[in-house]
Amino acid sequence: MDRAPDPRHVGAVVHDMASEHARTHGAIGRLRRYLLTGVVIAGPLAITAAVTWWFISLADGWVKPLIPATWLPESYLPFAIPGFGLLVALFGLTLLGFLTANLVGRALIEAGEGLLERTPVVSGLYKGMKQIFSTVFSGSGTTFRTVGLVQYPAQGMWSIVFISKPAASEIAERLPGPDDLVGVFLPCSPNPTTGFFFYLPRKDVIDVPISVEEAAKLVMSAGLIQPETLLRKPQKAEPEVEGRPDR
Repeated sequence: MDRAPDPRHVGAVVHDMASEHARTHGAIGRLRRYLLTGVVIAGPLAITAAVTWWFISLADGWVKPLIPATWLPESYLPFAIPGFGLLVALFGLTLLGFLTANLVGRALIEAGEGLLERTPVVSGLYKGMKQIFSTVFSGSGTTFRTVGLVQYPAQGMWSIVFISKPAASEIAERLPGPDDLVGVFLPCSPNPTTGFFFYLPRKDVIDVPISVEEAAKLVMSAGLIQPETLLRKPQKAEPEVEGRPDR
């Protein structure tokens, strides 16, 4: 007759199998964490390097054809220097700004602008682009330097907006409701460069004490990256209630 298995032996075998399964599962879990950690570290570095290289290559492709071949480093070196065109472009823009600051350079710029303004089609495009660049890169401007919240797309649903300037009198006079209308830009997620622009009463916009950069990160991450300004804000201590029993 076959002897019945010893319960202690069966229990030991089951325990060994469970321990082996736990060790295997733990090793897989550690490998998964290591992989995710590597992705988190290498991913931003790779994307930043790729975008930087793309921008440098784009600037070189635009500027290098305008530079005489005898001035290019690869004419004397066995290899090309990435970013040479970008450096030349930065130097040229700085020199242009320096020349514009004096009387002679300002006169030349005004003469060129006058010629462009008298050219059909080109004049409208140039004026619009100049106004946009002057507004965006102006250190004293206030456009898109304030963040707010508005109820959109429905009542009780709040969306991040970038507050622009108040509506011009020609627009405000033709719109019903209050006169204190303000323009806001509502960015889309995950691409904040696209969105909707509209006017609404200033009282319907709630100011948020965060920067435009932090708001853009919040929109791009769909709320996963919280603004550092709010995270650093100290929490108010909970008021003590008289007679409340200690926990």
